[in-house]
Amino acid sequence: MLALLRNEAQHRGLPSCVLTFEPHPRDHFAARAGQPERAPARISTLRDKLSELERCGIEQTIVVPFNDRFAAQSPQAFIAEVLVHGLHARYVLVGDDFCFGAKRAGDYAMLDAAGQRQGFDVARMLSYEVRGLRVSSSAVREALASGDMARARALLGRPYSISGHVVHGRKLGRDLGFRTLNLRFPHVRPAAMGIFVVQVHGLTADATPVPGVASLGVRPTVDDTGRVLLETHCLAWPDALGPEGGYGRCIRVELLHKLHDERHYDSLAELRAGIAQDEADARAWLAQASAMI
Repeated sequence: MLALLRNEAQHRGLPSCVLTFEPHPRDHFAARAGQPERAPARISTLRDKLSELERCGIEQTIVVPFNDRFAAQSPQAFIAEVLVHGLHARYVLVGDDFCFGAKRAGDYAMLDAAGQRQGFDVARMLSYEVRGLRVSSSAVREALASGDMARARALLGRPYSISGHVVHGRKLGRDLGFRTLNLRFPHVRPAAMGIFVVQVHGLTADATPVPGVASLGVRPTVDDTGRVLLETHCLAWPDALGPEGGYGRCIRVELLHKLHDERHYDSLAELRAGIAQDEADARAWLAQASAMI
């Protein structure tokens, strides 16, 4: 869909632009209803969404705050205020299930009719399938929730990844003998959780990825705050970084294979043994994957 938008924009001599929302509309309505559990699991952070759009060649991204005022906007007001006066749209591309405006009252037919009156073209892209599966955010969430990273990769067209700046933690991993790179995931319900075989980008000068094993979740053994962290232990730490060279770096962690769900250990000794087993299992998976290439 983004490739089609980019090509059409180039053909018309216009900048390509994506309109998105933050927070997710369903996040907003779940919070308003006092039922946060109804919010969808979060696939990506806003940082990763914007980075991926840039990587796909999109020139502009408009992030609209989704709040009560915007949620109450009629379809007609959305067309007039956002598309016509705000974006000066000349071509609008939507998905085949696109609805807009308060109570999802606007649809493709309404948008197409408005475009004919107000001077912009409207196109609708039909569903795209990979191996018989319709590509959608719901399908990606289902793959990540089940730990099927191969299916998630097929749907996304790339390995699922999370990026961010490495932050200081409690240094518990260092005390346990497994130093970690910590990234905060700013949403309470990530679409993927558990222990994963990963590779880390952004640590080496020659852009070589570094293999590792990572925990994405709430750390049930050592933390009761519910804060979500991605903690990555590199299997081969780059010597050039030195012991403290990871802090502050913006890295991208690709989740290649899920080993298991998060586990609660009764002691730090059991946690240390569990991490050691995860490291061994990650090395074994990577060796097997390398042999199959």
